[in-house]
Amino acid sequence: MNDIPQIPLLIDGRLVPSKTKEWHDVINPSTQEIVARVPIATPEEVALAISTAKAAFASWRNAAQSTRVRVMFRLQQLVREHAAELAQLISHEHGKTVPDAEGEVGRCQELIEHACAVNSIQLGEYAENASSGIDVYTVVQPLGVCAGITAFNFPIMLAANMFPTAIACGNSFVLKPSEQAPSAPLLLARLALEAGLPPGVLNVIFGTADAANTLCDHPDVKAISFIGSTRVGTLIYRRASEAGKRCQSMLGAKNHCVVMPDAQADQAIEHLLGASFGAAGQRCMATTVAVFVGEASKWLPDLVEGARKMKIGASDDRTAEVGPLNSKQALERVRGLIQSGVDEGAELLLDGRDVRVAAAPKGNFVGPTILAKVSDEMRVYREEVFGPVLCVMQADTLDDAIAIVNRNPNGNGVSIYTQDGGVARKFQNEIDVGQVGLNVPIPVPVSWFSFTGSRGSKLGDLGTAGKQGVQFWTQVKTLTARWRMASAAPAALHSSINLK
Repeated sequence: MNDIPQIPLLIDGRLVPSKTKEWHDVINPSTQEIVARVPIATPEEVALAISTAKAAFASWRNAAQSTRVRVMFRLQQLVREHAAELAQLISHEHGKTVPDAEGEVGRCQELIEHACAVNSIQLGEYAENASSGIDVYTVVQPLGVCAGITAFNFPIMLAANMFPTAIACGNSFVLKPSEQAPSAPLLLARLALEAGLPPGVLNVIFGTADAANTLCDHPDVKAISFIGSTRVGTLIYRRASEAGKRCQSMLGAKNHCVVMPDAQADQAIEHLLGASFGAAGQRCMATTVAVFVGEASKWLPDLVEGARKMKIGASDDRTAEVGPLNSKQALERVRGLIQSGVDEGAELLLDGRDVRVAAAPKGNFVGPTILAKVSDEMRVYREEVFGPVLCVMQADTLDDAIAIVNRNPNGNGVSIYTQDGGVARKFQNEIDVGQVGLNVPIPVPVSWFSFTGSRGSKLGDLGTAGKQGVQFWTQVKTLTARWRMASAAPAALHSSINLK
């Protein structure tokens, strides 16, 4: 135990060794080495993080907007300076390749950059003489103590979707990252303190269901943002909403890519490979279903051959295109879902279950896997695989393809590949999915636009990041005012004016 680093909590600006008796092993997915132990915070430690955040909010809410924004500018610079260290921590604990992790750090910087601009978004409205002698105006104010619960697959990007904007708007924050990849988000929070964030404004705890339930139930927590699985996110949304809190839950997905016969084949195939198998498929915006329309199915052999050639390697192999899955449990689940597809009649065009990586013989590896002749009744289609598995479906027409996508209960993202503007316009108008890519494989918007997943992929009215993110972390107060001059004021005023 003493030879393995123990991750601390971050409470009131200090790294606090937990008094817990329950610890979670953080395992390198490539080697199965225990690289750290993370505490499952005690109820008292969770309560302390919340009370500390409440105390810090009293002064932070009154800090000038310029002061809060300068902290975000400095944080962005510090993330840039520590980019290599952050990427290494992500790769070491999550398992994604270093280039993938570097991409996540870049996205984190963009999200913090958006937080640097909240002073131009967090603006009220003003109407002079809205009624006779009455002015009406609004102010946009922070909520108080806010909380974020994030999944393992993007350890710092998901955190950056939440706390920079929330804090820049004047809130204090309690962050509960995944215990599977804790070191990078903890470092990100420490960099925020170094950037000038006062103690207590940002606190980091680790825990499981009990910690999440406390955040949902505690009366001092005013809003919760969650990104993770559908099952957990639904429970959190219901519990937090019943407690009267503002809540948003970004849930699971089943993202489709429609390939039309007039698409540029090399572009569509190249993009499908990266979108389906990059990060070992462990992203909520991964393309997991390809729908080939009409003669576009003739490109399927090229897709299979391209996937077969992708290099699988350990997370520290910079030349690898597909790294390991995060855990042994994920490995077994993905293997089981592939087999369920075969058992239910899918055609296994490429099987990655028995892949071996000589440099990492104990790694949780599944290679790119492609199942054809998939129907929407199959379990491998209905469930989110969260692995490097692509289901292939066939449609006779664009209308048929749209119908396939719209039948699926999820609504995170969808893409279409075509050179026909009319087809693209019909698709974007008729598709019932929150984020649409036109010749773009993963339609995650830039950081100053909001993440707008829909239907079964989202609970709550507002998305993360962008303007909707600012709206989520603030409340609008409307003021109606009438001011009359004192009765002596007119005479005093006239006496001072030379009427000649």
